[in-house]
Amino acid sequence: MPFHCVAFGCGKTVEDGVTLFKFPKDPDEFRKWEKQVQRTRVEWVATNFSHLCSDHFGKEYFEGKLPSGALKLRPGAAPTVFVRPQCSSCSGVGCRKCLPSTQRCTSGATTTEHNNSGEYKEKEIEDNNSRKECLPRRGMISREKGTDDRPLICEMCGITGSFSTFFSKSKRFCSLSCSRSFSSNSKKSSILARLQGRPPTKKATVLNKVIKASAAATGVEAPAAFNWGSYLKSEASVAAPVSCFAHAPLSSNWDDVVVGMKVEVLNTNALLSNKVYWIATVIQVAGYKALLRYEGYQHDGSHDFWCSIVSGELNPIGWCSMTSKLLVPPQDVKNITDWKLYLMRKLVGATTLPVCFYVKLAESMKSSFRVGMRLEVVDPKHVSRTRVAVVDSIVGGRLRLVYADQSDAPENVVLDFWCHMWSPLLHPLGWSKTVGHAIKASGNNLEAAINIKGNSESTFHVFKKPRFVYMGEGFFEEGMKLEAIDPLNLRNICVATVHKVLLDGYLMVGIDGTELNNGSDWFCYHASSHAILPINFCKRNDITLTVPQGSDPQTFTWDKYLQETKAKAAPARLFNTDNPGHGFSPNMKLEAVDLMEPRLVCVATVKRCVGRLLLIHFDGWENEFDQWIDHQSPDIYPVGWCDLVGYQLQPPPGLVHLAENQVARYKKPKPIVHGRKST
Repeated sequence: MPFHCVAFGCGKTVEDGVTLFKFPKDPDEFRKWEKQVQRTRVEWVATNFSHLCSDHFGKEYFEGKLPSGALKLRPGAAPTVFVRPQCSSCSGVGCRKCLPSTQRCTSGATTTEHNNSGEYKEKEIEDNNSRKECLPRRGMISREKGTDDRPLICEMCGITGSFSTFFSKSKRFCSLSCSRSFSSNSKKSSILARLQGRPPTKKATVLNKVIKASAAATGVEAPAAFNWGSYLKSEASVAAPVSCFAHAPLSSNWDDVVVGMKVEVLNTNALLSNKVYWIATVIQVAGYKALLRYEGYQHDGSHDFWCSIVSGELNPIGWCSMTSKLLVPPQDVKNITDWKLYLMRKLVGATTLPVCFYVKLAESMKSSFRVGMRLEVVDPKHVSRTRVAVVDSIVGGRLRLVYADQSDAPENVVLDFWCHMWSPLLHPLGWSKTVGHAIKASGNNLEAAINIKGNSESTFHVFKKPRFVYMGEGFFEEGMKLEAIDPLNLRNICVATVHKVLLDGYLMVGIDGTELNNGSDWFCYHASSHAILPINFCKRNDITLTVPQGSDPQTFTWDKYLQETKAKAAPARLFNTDNPGHGFSPNMKLEAVDLMEPRLVCVATVKRCVGRLLLIHFDGWENEFDQWIDHQSPDIYPVGWCDLVGYQLQPPPGLVHLAENQVARYKKPKPIVHGRKST
């Protein structure tokens, strides 16, 4: 039996003067051809014996003719020419004037047999008059009066037609191609299952697992996706550039992304049902997000759309040509007659994404930490000591650490802590003993907890080394006074004291007026930390200094306080006051960790810039939740970072509809411990 073209309304064979091409063996190419056919046969499914004729390929896809006279396709060719037959007599439903060629061929009508195995097979019925149109013969069909006009639906492609136009005695198919496609499947149940929907691709399955794992790891129920584009417009704000975040992926290569560059992106404004692409221009860059405009709209911004630059959806110019994708302009652009000339003028001298852009992205997202590593991290319940923890999961460089000793955990609760791998709160195993820092003694279930994920020890080289400090001409001494960011209330810069000097430049600092007798609220800062500041820093920068309890903020002066306490101030030369400059400015938007609840990454705004310090405000929350951080802190990220790594971003509470019992999942009120907010 000769092969025929499976395109809707075609069904041609080699006898019709066309060349038939079998569907490619490559799975991706096979699926591409199948999708093209499904533009006019929505639920049709290809088989290994499916063919398309040369009428459905553009001239640019042919290399030439073989000696036999048949055409030869270029590698990567895709069928693009599909026309649904129309007829003035039947409005496209089908009649004797516009029936597909398979219903006019000489092979005759078909009937359906049902064998013992449950398979359905189409059996051809010969027509003695081979020159007549092979319409259903009335003598072979038993019908009731009035059935000629009843609507029928093809079991293969879903096309609607009438009794008189449907093919075969059983009237189950609209054409011979549908009949053969149906019979090529071994069982009816098989084809029906495929028509109901294909199984998800491997990529979709993996993505779904990543999203679920991220939600489970953060312990936060995922709300609806946050739209950064509309939010920036409503707030009349700009996003901080990616180059401001040294720890963010592609930070050092972000100069390659500029306004005005051209890219190839999926065209969502096309009539075609399959994926086609078009060229767009970057109108605005906001973090990892870009505002795009399709070529052809020129100064019309009504069709502009936001897209993630690092999502893989943006491609350099020429990508479609290399991958045999279709470039199709938007359907409602009518004022351009010569697209080739138009694009030549637009693309000459234009910039585009580097070819290695996504390779660099993948390299910049690699982590030197591994799940199962043991390390030391600060104990949030007792900030003057560390405790051993195990890396449980890694999301975009952020580590979920499960404390190895769970003996003090409430029932059915796992004590964990989130921080970035570059955080100064992280240390290799053995660090506390080396520098003289207190560490929590292990409980009985230490080894059991470690064996859950592994027991590999972290090494010093995977941690970010603190800045080297010179101690030759004097160093910090016990009892010296300074100003410091309160580790339990990061909005406050307080009067503080150096209580202990450790090795390797580390200090134990306590906030004056709130210290406990046992020193459990002392905090470990490195001498190069941004969080310790020389006296009168707040006065010089118009920041309210939090004074010790019992002191009057209006009359407080450092000179008087030093005399009363018989202490001396730490010399200004010992502090890290270098300000290399940064690209942050007030009102810039970013994504920031709430360091009081470090599992949360929230929509935030730069409120103030004071030297190296940034005052971060969490959008939708009161000013009391603001936090001072260094501009190089690994706990702030560009707009779109959460979307890139698959971490849940917490939107401003005023923008989402939440029940009262859901608000606590996003940001819990800070409890007061020892007169201050704690972790």
